[in-house]
Amino acid sequence: MTAELMRPAAAEFLRVGLAVDDLSAPTPCDGYDVRGLLNHLLYWGPWLIAAGRREEAPSPGAVEADAALVTADWAAALEKQTETLVEVFGTPSAWTGLTKLGTTELPSAVVGGMVLGEFVLHGWDLARASGGSLRCAPAAATAVLESAVAMGDQARSMGVYGPEVPVPADAALLDRALGAAGRDPSWRR
Repeated sequence: MTAELMRPAAAEFLRVGLAVDDLSAPTPCDGYDVRGLLNHLLYWGPWLIAAGRREEAPSPGAVEADAALVTADWAAALEKQTETLVEVFGTPSAWTGLTKLGTTELPSAVVGGMVLGEFVLHGWDLARASGGSLRCAPAAATAVLESAVAMGDQARSMGVYGPEVPVPADAALLDRALGAAGRDPSWRR
């Protein structure tokens, strides 16, 4: 995975994310409507930024389920957070060495892969919730697929991914990445 995938993936994520108009719409991300998914993104974004900067994690305050981050200015907050994530993970140095996500030490490349996965997977979730689609560069889809396959069992055991969805081996790269991350590429609102 490389830093240069971040900017285009983030731009597409923002294109679909800022276009949502029904915060109560269901998403393909199990357990989340649009409001809940946006809250998830706004909750974990500061943690990812801190990990990329190799800084102390923010004080958790409320747990994600109790945080109410989707306020009247949620779109501006999402845009600013996304720009900061691109600024941090758009540099090759953010992908080298080790960092901490909370109290867990991880390779920085794993955290960078999580950020790219958030843009692609949750971008797709938001696009589908709005009845639209996500444009994803083949290199980004490949990186997300590789990450989803490598982390799949662990992510499923932690409830981050749902059960793998079988997708034909000759399916589009994005569809294969979605299936590996527990999403049904044919999901429609």
